[in-house]
Amino acid sequence: MPELKAYIEEINKRPSYYENIPTQVYEDSSSASKAVAVEIVSLIQKRNKLSKTTVLGLATGSTPIKVYDELIRYHKEEDLSFENVVTFNLDEYYPMEPDALQSYVRFMREHLFDHINIPEENIHIPDGTVPEDEVEEYCRQYENNIKEAGGIDIQLLGIGRTGHIGFNEPGSRTDSRTRLVTLDVITRKDAASDFFGEEYVPRRAITMGVRTILDADKVILMAWGEGKAPIIRDAVEGEIKESIPATYLQYHKNAQIVLDEASSTELTRVKTPWLLTSCKWDDKLTRKAVVWMCKKLDKPVLKLTDEDYNENGMGDLLTARGPAYNINLKIFNELQHTITGWPGGKPDADDTNRPERAAPFPKKVVIFSPHPDDDVISMGGTLIRLVEHGHEVHVAYQTSGNIAVFDDDVIRFADFVSDYAGHFDLPDSEASHLLENIEEFLENKQPGQVDSPEVQTIKSLIRRGEAKSAGRYCGVPVENLHFLDMPFYETGRVKKKPISKEDVDIIVDLLREVQPNQVYAAGDLSDPHGTHRVCLRAIYEALDRCKEEEWIKNCYVWLYRGAWQEWDVNEIEMAVPLSPLELAKKRRAIFKHQSQKDRPLFPGPDHREFWQRSDDRNRGTANLYDKLGLAEYEAIEAFVRYHIPDEL
Repeated sequence: MPELKAYIEEINKRPSYYENIPTQVYEDSSSASKAVAVEIVSLIQKRNKLSKTTVLGLATGSTPIKVYDELIRYHKEEDLSFENVVTFNLDEYYPMEPDALQSYVRFMREHLFDHINIPEENIHIPDGTVPEDEVEEYCRQYENNIKEAGGIDIQLLGIGRTGHIGFNEPGSRTDSRTRLVTLDVITRKDAASDFFGEEYVPRRAITMGVRTILDADKVILMAWGEGKAPIIRDAVEGEIKESIPATYLQYHKNAQIVLDEASSTELTRVKTPWLLTSCKWDDKLTRKAVVWMCKKLDKPVLKLTDEDYNENGMGDLLTARGPAYNINLKIFNELQHTITGWPGGKPDADDTNRPERAAPFPKKVVIFSPHPDDDVISMGGTLIRLVEHGHEVHVAYQTSGNIAVFDDDVIRFADFVSDYAGHFDLPDSEASHLLENIEEFLENKQPGQVDSPEVQTIKSLIRRGEAKSAGRYCGVPVENLHFLDMPFYETGRVKKKPISKEDVDIIVDLLREVQPNQVYAAGDLSDPHGTHRVCLRAIYEALDRCKEEEWIKNCYVWLYRGAWQEWDVNEIEMAVPLSPLELAKKRRAIFKHQSQKDRPLFPGPDHREFWQRSDDRNRGTANLYDKLGLAEYEAIEAFVRYHIPDEL
């Protein structure tokens, strides 16, 4: 996208006075990963020509996957040889069998080693099966192996919410070497989804030490998504401290931070560039700066003064667009114009300053929901309003959501089927047999084991039934509820398959069938399990494929955010206010998803229930509008418009 590319180029040209580690920002994780892969490939090619070994320190998790994909591509398409490459992985859970679903041995084989020509003896991954009384000696030998290989040339890192690198948790010392460690409670909570429950996450791990990492010739730390933005700011701009081990990289003479646009948003040069240098004050940056200043000074927009602008690094904005009153009034009106009680457009109204068009009315609307409850959690009030205003509303549930159902619920529903058959004297041999098989499977199920097809099906049906119940409550006809069951999701595991043409085809077919005037999609990339990110990519690709069709020329695409994060006020382009009664109705729609009530299986780092997160987020947005001097509402749902680019 040309606009985003130009914005990223501008970001990277801005002064970085507050940054203690060289940091490069890319448009997205794909372009960033390709850049990292190019650096690795260049080193391997250079060393291969000299018949020398390249030693790589490798990381696991979702962050480096696209780097590994690119390395595989170089091997298969450009004949890159890994015969002279030696690898050392950062860490492994302890205890952990190498063939377990959560094993980093398995991860590395699936994502890299099984697809390249690296000799088996050149692969080193901490062994999670070493007897405990031998772990200390094993770790000492792991360090010796690194030294004998000549030391690590490039070390790849991700970063945890606690700021850990490898499994060096807060409190780790700079002189630490490979060792057995106890995992932080936050780290274990973040890993809970991979193990189908926090109680199954190992409490310990073997990890390279901080000193081991710092001994590498070059260290590259990568981070993607809005959720990593706060810890990246602390690691890059904060003081060096034991409580954030990633800050130790400030000691390294050749460390580099590689970010996508979303993870860079808390850096000073991105969040408040006017504090560093003169800026090109376009409308978007002006609004961002004014809203920031209002929050900082706790003042409504219309009460800001010339002195406020001068004292907060925006004197050049005052010179270019001032006086303060003129700027204030412009921003106030912009914010005011985002507010609408007519998310589908108000018929026969002047829509010059409204976020949505008056015509056509009613509109055909498709709301994409990554999981079966994201629609009501994220935009339930708007959904209900669209139905009440007479629009033709369709809800498309992109995945089954089956992994997020507790095993107890499966027994309960299977038991119901058996009892139902018995109560009405129906032939129950099949139902009883199914129940026996399910009970036997679940009784012997191991932590993290993939569910049997029968169990997966029942879990899918449970979530489908809940979605139908919520849809009916919101007034959406059952024939307008579309269960897409995108194939990438159906692995029975948290780890999903790569997005495929088949996934995108499903979205394209629905769009062409409905030919909507409005599309709503989940735009919160901070979803910790990645499903939202994949679902959004599929929608983008589908829209791109349809962009020459007549119907799409009159289609607006609106992005909402879900249970994990809300849009900043300066980003919001449509704000739909909710009354107390409407907020209560939205809450009841969320309650229809009973399997996710009280304690969802994968709550992520936020342990509030989904309805509580939704309530707090919507009320918080309304409160911010109120503090900026606009009308006071009970709650507000927020949206940002996505413009389909000429090229994706």
